[in-house]
Amino acid sequence: MATPTIARPATSQFRWNICALLFMATVIAYIDRNVLSNLERDLRDVIHWDKVQYSWITASFQAAYAISMVWAGRLTDRLGTRKAFAMAIVLWSVAAMLPGAATSVLTFGLAMFVLGLGEAANFPACIKTVSEWFPRKERALATGIFNSGANAGAILAPLLVAPLKDLVGWRGTFVVTGATGFIWLVFWLWLYRKPEEHKSVSAKELANIQSEPPQKIQSVPYSRIIPSRETWAFAVAKAMSDPIWWFYLFWLPSYLRETFNLDIHGNRAPLVIAYGISTIGSVYGGWLSGFFLRRGSSLNRARKTAMGICAVGVLPVLYAPFSHNLWIVVGLVGLAMAAHQGWSANLFTVPSDLFPKAAVASVVGFGGMIGSAAGVLFQLMTGYVVQWTHSYIPIFVACGVSYSIGLFLMHLLTPKMEPARIE
Repeated sequence: MATPTIARPATSQFRWNICALLFMATVIAYIDRNVLSNLERDLRDVIHWDKVQYSWITASFQAAYAISMVWAGRLTDRLGTRKAFAMAIVLWSVAAMLPGAATSVLTFGLAMFVLGLGEAANFPACIKTVSEWFPRKERALATGIFNSGANAGAILAPLLVAPLKDLVGWRGTFVVTGATGFIWLVFWLWLYRKPEEHKSVSAKELANIQSEPPQKIQSVPYSRIIPSRETWAFAVAKAMSDPIWWFYLFWLPSYLRETFNLDIHGNRAPLVIAYGISTIGSVYGGWLSGFFLRRGSSLNRARKTAMGICAVGVLPVLYAPFSHNLWIVVGLVGLAMAAHQGWSANLFTVPSDLFPKAAVASVVGFGGMIGSAAGVLFQLMTGYVVQWTHSYIPIFVACGVSYSIGLFLMHLLTPKMEPARIE
């Protein structure tokens, strides 16, 4: 039976609407996971946890994230982004409400574990969607834009949590923020189709999206993905950088409170400014490698140069634990987070550079699992180090040097960044 002809508009830029949906999903995910860190001091007085117990709660989220990343990526490749993303956001929206019913360290840990299971699908699904909707020259920018939703969510969380807590209590805060995912789901099911099936995509835009040669591979088993050096290059780079971002998300509010006697609910400007700075890195970090590509650089040089600039941009954070000026610390941490987001915008693009579309979400899921497993260890290490030494200096040292080490190891594994041979 012949495929029905779709009536298409004369011109369109609909792929950026899809990017906006991915951005909003990421905003929601980061609001959901940041509610805990912004209520940590209040809940400490209610649940009576210490630093080590709090680190176990945050580690439970990351452990579930690591476990779920693999099947979430695989499920996305098998079911397609529309179905898989819809299933994931239903799970994580319900899970985001569960901490509102928690009464102990154990039940908080279990609630955060379920949240990690659902939210793990966000990045594999987003990266696969970008690979389907954007040509290679635009993927890093599109990734940077949707990835900036992490910063927007982290900015909105402290702005929303305090008034919501006053209005509906801390339990109601978890419920209200968790419910926002269902609003997004309505728009996703309404707007999302594959570009070739979407009536809002013009012939010219579709040709731009499909400007690369068509790929015949429809499925790639993990038995071919896991042994690949390119898979491990991505995974190792994730393992060296993901734990640092999670430290900022779960521990920065506590660090500012304790170091500067800062009332986060009364003065939210430091967190908002730090995450605001990081948004710049997310967008422009993705733009940077595209700029190098347009100037004639090879894919290998463009991606690694952009990531190298970001790795250098992280180094000044080494001074943060030695500074007694709040705004210097905010600036240094904001710069480090901006550099991280620029790094991530390029790193997340690597699987779509090196693997066929049928394997992209699986590679992202596997690498994300490795990064999250490293994050579990870093969360626990942070709790024990801070509780035993009353110092964040060792943690900030790791934050400063991890990216340079990660880029070095990535280069050893993929010196030329050539397509993976997995056929």
